[in-house]
Amino acid sequence: MKSVKNHLSLIIALFTIVFTMQIYIVVDRTVKAYEYDLNENYSIVVVTQKKVDTDTLVAMSPKIKSADEISTKEVISNLQSQMKQRHIDLLKLSLPHFYSLHLTHYPAPHEVKELRKRLEKNSHITRIEDFAQSHDTLYKLLLLFKSVIVLFAIAIFAVTSLLIIKEMRIWQFQHNERMSIMAMFGAPVWMRSAVLFRVSIVDAVIASVLAIGTITYADFMKVGNEQLQSIGIEVLLFDPINDSLLIVGVALSLSIILATLIVIGHKEEV
Repeated sequence: MKSVKNHLSLIIALFTIVFTMQIYIVVDRTVKAYEYDLNENYSIVVVTQKKVDTDTLVAMSPKIKSADEISTKEVISNLQSQMKQRHIDLLKLSLPHFYSLHLTHYPAPHEVKELRKRLEKNSHITRIEDFAQSHDTLYKLLLLFKSVIVLFAIAIFAVTSLLIIKEMRIWQFQHNERMSIMAMFGAPVWMRSAVLFRVSIVDAVIASVLAIGTITYADFMKVGNEQLQSIGIEVLLFDPINDSLLIVGVALSLSIILATLIVIGHKEEV
């Protein structure tokens, strides 16, 4: 029972660290998916009096991924029943050309202004609609969301540091006497420290298995999927291979670093 209690504190600490890390990863993926969705739905509309080659528009800035001409046939067909054919023909000649510009990424407000200036240099372009007001609002919301993620990451780091410091002190008190006695009898450092590394690795593996099991169950139960789908976002909540390797890697690294720091601290006291 005593042995279990000694292991439990570190297992819980490591479990908390890797579990909150996975939550951060999921939230980060959600933000990136939302940003991608915004970019896919955002475009700048330009109006020209003469027909312009779409490749010419794309070449105007590296930020422009593609350009598509917006067809006016549907508008004209709706007017055919209300206007004479000769008026329709005149309308076709006088009607300007509309192009939709899709960007490589969701731009910041200053990037939109810079792109607008470049487009205005083209003499064929008579009007540019960049939807500045709605774009700025969405961008600020996205920026706020990202700031919350950063604060969340800092909070995780702070909690992690406190947990590690606590476990370092507990382990040092528990093993200080045993390591000192072994040092008096001439035992090398690796032998005196072997039990610490063995315990840290075992606890890290147990914490990893518990975390992976909990996250897998949450993913199987589709936790959070309904809320994400309601806003049109699909995110991979758990990647069984990459996320599992990351969880195990972080847990092992933290526990081994913890054991190493204890060993170094003990050597300094001798």
